[in-house]
Amino acid sequence: MKRWNTVTIVGVGLIGGSIGLALRRRGLAENVVGVSRRAVSLDAAHRVGALTQSTQDLKTGVAGAELAIVCTPVAQIVEYVGKVARLATSRTLITDVGSTKEWIVNQVEELLHSGPPSAARYVGSHPIAGSEQSGVSHADAELFQGRVVVVTPTPRTAEDDVAAIAEFWAALGADVRRLSPHEHDAILAATSHVPHVVAAALARSVAEGGWPFSAGGLRDTTRIASSDPELWAQILLTNRDHVLQALEGYHESLTELREALARKDHARLHQVLTQAKRKRDAVGN
Repeated sequence: MKRWNTVTIVGVGLIGGSIGLALRRRGLAENVVGVSRRAVSLDAAHRVGALTQSTQDLKTGVAGAELAIVCTPVAQIVEYVGKVARLATSRTLITDVGSTKEWIVNQVEELLHSGPPSAARYVGSHPIAGSEQSGVSHADAELFQGRVVVVTPTPRTAEDDVAAIAEFWAALGADVRRLSPHEHDAILAATSHVPHVVAAALARSVAEGGWPFSAGGLRDTTRIASSDPELWAQILLTNRDHVLQALEGYHESLTELREALARKDHARLHQVLTQAKRKRDAVGN
């Protein structure tokens, strides 16, 4: 596996901090530099051992980086990829960890290719990892072990750069997959974004007095509703069309269940529940 001289992480929250810890535990980078506007975040990242160096100045942080990973909230990724690109040299490879890709990749490519020629090299990424927790204090060096990370090249992306980013994530223990930005967003709308909408709607519908009587079913189903609301508002809005389309499928399924229940149709209820069980059992734990 390639050993990087300097990896710069822009944004040292849960994902950025976990990348830093994973790099250091595996000895994959000589220097792991964290960049954040908030000194308190950098101090916390040092305390957990995610960084070797840190700075609040992006130019200083990017200087000398072979790899720069933008781990900011989704709505800020394009801005920071652009800033890194303007400061980077041709030896700097840039990726991000955004949960939506089409909106980000399209804007980044327009930014990099519409103006003066840029030395920046960019490949979109999305580690499908994390939890409802946030902040570097919850960072985990094994967060990516066995988890899927999607890389999202376009026809403009150099194959050598795609291979380098794929190798980077694989070195952190990830199962690396390749999708177009459009394919990624259509799939993740159904497998990640709509589940969050469902969890939030269900949590919101439960009366305050009902929670003491809840068991594992409600708590497990609504766990992700505890995630950062601002983060998820950004994710849902930047993947709006795909999420709305995926919600149609969910709405149809829910309507079938509701109508079967209203008709006291035991056979149809049993059929729909059996279909759901078969699909879920095929996934395993």
